[in-house]
Amino acid sequence: MREPGWMVLWLIGTAGSLTAALLLVLVSRWWSRRFLRRAFTRLLRDPYMENIWELASGIMRHTPQVAVENSLRAEAGGIIKRPFGSPRRFLHFDHLVFSPAQLVRRPTPEDERVDLAVTIGPCARRPLRVDIPILVSALGYGVGLSAPVKIAIARGAAAVGTATNSGEGPLLPEERQAARHLILQFHRGKWDKDPDTLRQADAIEIWVGQGASAGVESRTEAALLPERAKALMGLRPGEDAVLPARMPGIRTKGDWRRLVDDLKAATGGVPIGMKLVPSGMLEADLDIALEAGVDFITLDGAQAGTKGSAPILQDDFGLPTLFGLCRAVRHLERRGVSGTVSLLIAGGLKTPGECLKAIALGADAVYLGSTVLFAAAHNQIAKTLPWEPPTELVFAWGKLAHRFDPEQRAARGAVFARLRSGNRGRHPRPRQARHWGSRPRGPSGPRAVDGTGDGHSPCRWLPNGFALAARSRRKPQAAVTAEKPCP
Repeated sequence: MREPGWMVLWLIGTAGSLTAALLLVLVSRWWSRRFLRRAFTRLLRDPYMENIWELASGIMRHTPQVAVENSLRAEAGGIIKRPFGSPRRFLHFDHLVFSPAQLVRRPTPEDERVDLAVTIGPCARRPLRVDIPILVSALGYGVGLSAPVKIAIARGAAAVGTATNSGEGPLLPEERQAARHLILQFHRGKWDKDPDTLRQADAIEIWVGQGASAGVESRTEAALLPERAKALMGLRPGEDAVLPARMPGIRTKGDWRRLVDDLKAATGGVPIGMKLVPSGMLEADLDIALEAGVDFITLDGAQAGTKGSAPILQDDFGLPTLFGLCRAVRHLERRGVSGTVSLLIAGGLKTPGECLKAIALGADAVYLGSTVLFAAAHNQIAKTLPWEPPTELVFAWGKLAHRFDPEQRAARGAVFARLRSGNRGRHPRPRQARHWGSRPRGPSGPRAVDGTGDGHSPCRWLPNGFALAARSRRKPQAAVTAEKPCP
């Protein structure tokens, strides 16, 4: 007997598969209809104490964020540390927009170059001049990031001629070698205080407070620290890296002045600044910093990121970045030091538009932190998926930290691309401002679109009763310096 051909077998198989699929659909529809009918019946009839909707009601009351973090607290039996800062939506720059130039103020010609260079600490003996007003924020080695990530970020910052910040970790020699400009953070820890380390800095930032952790103690457990970081810090075996709540040796306002003078002498006159958290006593804090003779002030708003701190510090302490910026600009102008003492802004800045708004409102330069970190990881984040968070790739103690490749072109190229959005040359955002040094003012400056402000001073009045009278335009740095010579 002749065996059936392959075509007959294929037809039989296909028919069988279609029949099985049809039966599966019919059974599934019957089962789904029966299941949904019973589920909705129970949902609408069961007493509330037994109703599954109780779970939905509880989740909507607490939000998944709160529910998960409360569970983590219960599991840990103590304080938890949340990385990357607060998820809370603070008042930010979203309600401000620019008025574009067209007829009354004509647009800048497309072939006109816009110089975005800025000088930090113009009155210092050795001012720091960077090519763009965007800096890389304090991201510490060992206490936060791994060495390869720090090196990749330093290379990206150098490519666009800007500065990177050492953070609260030890100064990494390879980072200093890769960085074109380095801001050394003078923190409350015991490391990086020797003259040889201080002399490597192009500027020094005294760490007084941080937006995501206020002014409390910062501790990194010894088990998390790489061996090399421990050696650079000079820690004993098993010793944690601790930054106390107060700067050692500082008791009076005069002590701050002596510290600033000592740092200027040790470094040959590089700019010395202070990093502060905007608070309700911001103006008084600024006065102490000015009396100490600083060359620049960094304000780290409540939206700032961190390697990890208590959620209560991130969510409920400190003023938002926009509030601190406007109050600081007003106070520095009142004190007559606007343009001679540089103002750097950090905390929650993510987009080119937010950076430009901060500068138009009076900042001399802005810091980017978490945004640059994600840009450095770029497509390498895929190495952590689907079971690990991106922090496992970039943090020094991450399970996948060894898989980060600083030599991969995307690692430093993504940082370069992220920062170059404000680079000098042909770029639409600063071109609308016509001349970078003069800052947008009047109807061309940032305007409020939600009913706040007066159209010309978007920080005049903001919700919650804060009077933040700050002009949306500051004089060019060179002009101010010429009118008010450095003391």
